[in-house]
Amino acid sequence: MDPKSTISRSSDKPSSGELRLAVFDCDGTLVDSAHSIVSCMQAACTQHGFDEPEPESIRRMVGLPLEDAISGLFPQMENDKVWAVREGYRQVFTELREKGEVHEPLYNGALDALQLLDSAGWLLGVATGKAMKGLISTLGGHDIKDRFVTLQTPDRSPGKPNPEMLFKAMAETGAQAQSTVMIGDTTYDMEMARNAGTLAIGVSWGYHESEELIQAGAHRIVDSYNQLLAAIDDVLMENS
Repeated sequence: MDPKSTISRSSDKPSSGELRLAVFDCDGTLVDSAHSIVSCMQAACTQHGFDEPEPESIRRMVGLPLEDAISGLFPQMENDKVWAVREGYRQVFTELREKGEVHEPLYNGALDALQLLDSAGWLLGVATGKAMKGLISTLGGHDIKDRFVTLQTPDRSPGKPNPEMLFKAMAETGAQAQSTVMIGDTTYDMEMARNAGTLAIGVSWGYHESEELIQAGAHRIVDSYNQLLAAIDDVLMENS
């Protein structure tokens, strides 16, 4: 069966002059990067004399700016050590990329959902905790970078849950908050969306639990990409 046949298509294209923007988180939403993130964080911590954080603790921090994630893992860590571990993490990640050992597969159905949103007239963007260099590498590795008209990262704006990345995405595209939806897997994504006044859809396959996403402000939870477009239509209708 053609996988596209299992994906509900958005019922209508936007009317003339109406811009609709779908902004995706990256790690845990578009790609499953947990293994690479966990291994690099553990390596960076041990290099600087700290105990390896538990994998689940690291996954809980995915989506935050790197320095905030490290501070969350080690609340008592001094700032100079935080920055040292951050640079160690980036170095380890870069080395893995150069050796072709970073494993970040797209989640099932992601590519088809992006294509159908684009065909329905949606503008597509990304707002992520990754630095721009890492984001470009990830999107480029899957040949999907050019599908997105706006890319927002915490090396150019305050990180999640601060709403600045969404504000910039809307300013760059001309979309309004009521016709913008943030799609992500963490409470940080949902909180950012609420702080920006946009719609919020949580995905259940990422790094935070669905109930947490609901409590953080998700308008809908989807369990697979073939539910996404119908969920977006429902949320737009309910909030129009």
